Amino acid sequence: MNRHSRYARVAALALLLAGSTAFAQETLKLAIGQRGNWDTSVAELGQRAGIFKKQGLVLDLVYTQGGGETQQAVISGSVDIGIAAGAAGVIGAYVKGAPVRVIGAETSGAADYWYVPAASPIKSLADTTGKTMAYSTNGSSTHSIVLEFAKQPGVKPRLTATGGPAATFTQVMSGQIDVGWSAPPFGLDAMEQGKIRIIARGNDIPSIKNQTVRFLIVNSAVLEKRREAIAKFMQAYRETVDWMYSNPQAMTIYAVFAKVSEGQAKRVRDEFFTKDMLNPDKIIGLETTLAEAYAGKFIASPMSREQIAGMIQLQSPLK
Repeated sequence: MNRHSRYARVAALALLLAGSTAFAQETLKLAIGQRGNWDTSVAELGQRAGIFKKQGLVLDLVYTQGGGETQQAVISGSVDIGIAAGAAGVIGAYVKGAPVRVIGAETSGAADYWYVPAASPIKSLADTTGKTMAYSTNGSSTHSIVLEFAKQPGVKPRLTATGGPAATFTQVMSGQIDVGWSAPPFGLDAMEQGKIRIIARGNDIPSIKNQTVRFLIVNSAVLEKRREAIAKFMQAYRETVDWMYSNPQAMTIYAVFAKVSEGQAKRVRDEFFTKDMLNPDKIIGLETTLAEAYAGKFIASPMSREQIAGMIQLQSPLK
């Protein structure tokens, strides 16, 4: 065999291997609420670190203004998986027959916070009666949290959907909204500069602190047809969460993605999110969530055990 023939065979083999590698990769499309939040960055960071690639997955990531939009994208079939869909909204949609299933917990407890401009006379939730209070979108976890705020004695704010943290911040600082909502890292700079003050946190409500407030969801047809790919996704998701709390490189990658300093990135993780809050395999406080969904008229009657079993389909770790 002459040299040119040998080179040709090597080149052909390289192309064949490259083709087989590309063929082995499978694409999943995701809708993710709130770009840049630590808890919603698992898929982004895992992809950048090559963790999903090891499972043969390529993620096509689309960001939304909140859990309500994320849920609708999954239900419509425009995406396969939704990240950070509000629990009450998902429950309501499922009971009404929407093609949505829960494959994991996205966040248990809430790092979201509510704030006012530094000069505002509002000092606490007790001062919010008659004032406008923000949440992201209908059916989102922030919607559920403000509904809980409004149940506190003497607290009767006017609840208003304002979209994501950036849009909300603009409305608060321009005087259109009295009390804004955000989630770290957004707003840390404004806090450090004395422009805003936190008046309440999601975890101030005991039931919220001990409750899974956001789900990982999938379109039911996708789960049926691509169960192996969904199982691989969840395996990579678990591995990414472990990596985010053990590898310093995660801070560097997140800081670049969220456009914050590494110091702020570390503060977001260490002060606002324990690792257990991001455990995808542990849904907690479900009875409370179901009761709140009923009380909040997301569902017309309590869910049966059969309905719950049909809705929640956690994926076992791959062996």
